[in-house]
Amino acid sequence: MASNYYFFHTLTTLLISPLVLGTLCVIFPFFCIFRIVLFLYRLVVSENMKGKVVLITGASSGIGEELAYEYARRGSSIVIVARREEQLQKVAEKAMCLGSPDVLSIRADVSNVDDCKRLVDQTVNHFGRLDHLVNNAGITSLCSINDVTDITKFTSVMDINFWGSVYPTYFAIPHLKKTRGKVFVNSSSVAILHPPSLSFYTASKAALIGFYETMRLELAPEISITIATLGFTDSEITRGKHLKDGVLQVESELANLSVLVTVQNQL
Repeated sequence: MASNYYFFHTLTTLLISPLVLGTLCVIFPFFCIFRIVLFLYRLVVSENMKGKVVLITGASSGIGEELAYEYARRGSSIVIVARREEQLQKVAEKAMCLGSPDVLSIRADVSNVDDCKRLVDQTVNHFGRLDHLVNNAGITSLCSINDVTDITKFTSVMDINFWGSVYPTYFAIPHLKKTRGKVFVNSSSVAILHPPSLSFYTASKAALIGFYETMRLELAPEISITIATLGFTDSEITRGKHLKDGVLQVESELANLSVLVTVQNQL
């Protein structure tokens, strides 16, 4: 019995392995050519965003705010989401001045699944469609694991950075399929560089890459995925906004430290 098993295993290895390798050698060059052509096509042909609807989370400041203005310049209708209502109103007014035909501001917490369903439903009810979902909301935590006194106080980093992107995406999928829309997710270069004292933040951003790389395959070709792994970017986070002992705080003296950590890991 053992000899039969060994014979079958050997035969399978000798036949299947060369067959798989040969198939890959034939298919892979064509796959590479296809990817290059697709990349060049997307590089040359810019999507016309006039009249399309874009939902942006974390839009009250930083990258999310600037993305709102860029979409406004291209004539898109915009839905901006954040927890700070007063700041959202200022962003909405400027976006209208820059060319957006309509701006809807929604106060919501992306770590809350009910809020995420609500913001997607409000978007579709107001505009009748959804073309781009921009998952930008995020927080950071600057703390060595050696200094942590209560590990449970860091769960909000994953709740906002990871689930705060996954929740809206889940509820937006049926609507994005109708428009062959796009999902943008703001990860970070720390997911690749692994700087010290940013372990929780790094883990949340690495989780985004793993999840959305899988979604890229599962949702294609109806929905396309863009994952941004940005480096040091001037925003509230780099100016010292971070999670400390479970509470969101702004400590300007940490801004220089975050710059130093980033630079050290790029050298």
